[in-house]
Amino acid sequence: MAFIQKTALVYCDDQFGLVDGKTADGLVRYSDNYRIVGVIDRSLAGQDAGEVLGEKRNGIPIFADLATALSQLAVKPEYYIYGKATLDAYISPTERLLILEAIQSGLNIINGLHQFFSDDHEFVAMAAQYEVQIQDIRKPPQLQDLHVFTGQIARVNVPVVAVLGTDCACGKMTTAVALNQALNRLGLKSVMVATGQTGLMQGAQHGASIDALVSQFVIGEIEHAVVQAFEQDRPDIILVEGQSAVSHPAFMSSVGILKGSLPDAVILQHPPARQYRCDFPTLPMPTLTSEIQLIEAIAQTTVMAITLSHENLSGVAVQEYITAYERDLQLPTTDVLRDGCDKLIRTLGLKFPALGQKLKLQSPSRILNKPALAAALDADQFPACSVVASPRQPRY
Repeated sequence: MAFIQKTALVYCDDQFGLVDGKTADGLVRYSDNYRIVGVIDRSLAGQDAGEVLGEKRNGIPIFADLATALSQLAVKPEYYIYGKATLDAYISPTERLLILEAIQSGLNIINGLHQFFSDDHEFVAMAAQYEVQIQDIRKPPQLQDLHVFTGQIARVNVPVVAVLGTDCACGKMTTAVALNQALNRLGLKSVMVATGQTGLMQGAQHGASIDALVSQFVIGEIEHAVVQAFEQDRPDIILVEGQSAVSHPAFMSSVGILKGSLPDAVILQHPPARQYRCDFPTLPMPTLTSEIQLIEAIAQTTVMAITLSHENLSGVAVQEYITAYERDLQLPTTDVLRDGCDKLIRTLGLKFPALGQKLKLQSPSRILNKPALAAALDADQFPACSVVASPRQPRY
């Protein structure tokens, strides 16, 4: 039986396409669970959501408010998704009224904030009256259902690659999703472990919103999700979505990801034009070199590639950064939204020979036989791509 996506409106007033609109941005770019039929952002009303994100037109309109959306859409959507991811993590009094309006309109509510709508007596009573459901994506499991680290990660004998970053909201999830899709299109079985609310909303089958967990269980929940993905799906590769940055003083989630997933390699996402960490204008961005050194000091792994966010950069500037980073860091570098995932896939094939052999067998002309990529990613040119010992021996 074919899977039918649920239709949804995403609320992201005054933030769509900006840092705090990353949940809405991610859902508009990709979602297995929902077919996004519109975005609510009065500052961008009348525009196309894809074009606002700097991509091709995708036919998802942006509306000024819920009433306008419901009057203009041919069919009423089933869900209203709160699509902001603010540092404050709770709604304003005005937005509270908008949630009540959505409930009264008969829309089920999807919430990714730390403020749980299903614990709000007024929301719950209104939802019961109008027979709609409220789902809090970040609400953690019951204590008895949480996991501590066990060491079972040692049984995972396929490559585990974490997509980490140098800051929050810099494109880690976008890169992880794009690479996961690209690998599956090539005939490999790639599985993504989500670690935040957006990835779970998009439909990831494994993972947890780790910033909502008691710290005692963060590492164990990551390990459990990776082991579960390995045992249930029998994939060729597991991708783990990163959160924040290992060096970020305000958050510790990426350290938990490194410890819980014990990745065999890391892809590091970086926004070159960003001078200060988002939401923290007094904290300068780290350098790629310092972040790489920190990651490799904490975990028995290596950074295998750099991926870029092109925010506030021209195409020419992006290419200049790619050239400079490949020269100075000796690491393959790309922007997956601009250039696709070919370079990353080639790098994975070189680093993990068993994976490379499967790529050759299943898609010989599409990736591994591209002369330009083969030359650019020659193992002698990028020695960091060579196979290194894994913390989970024996492998590959």
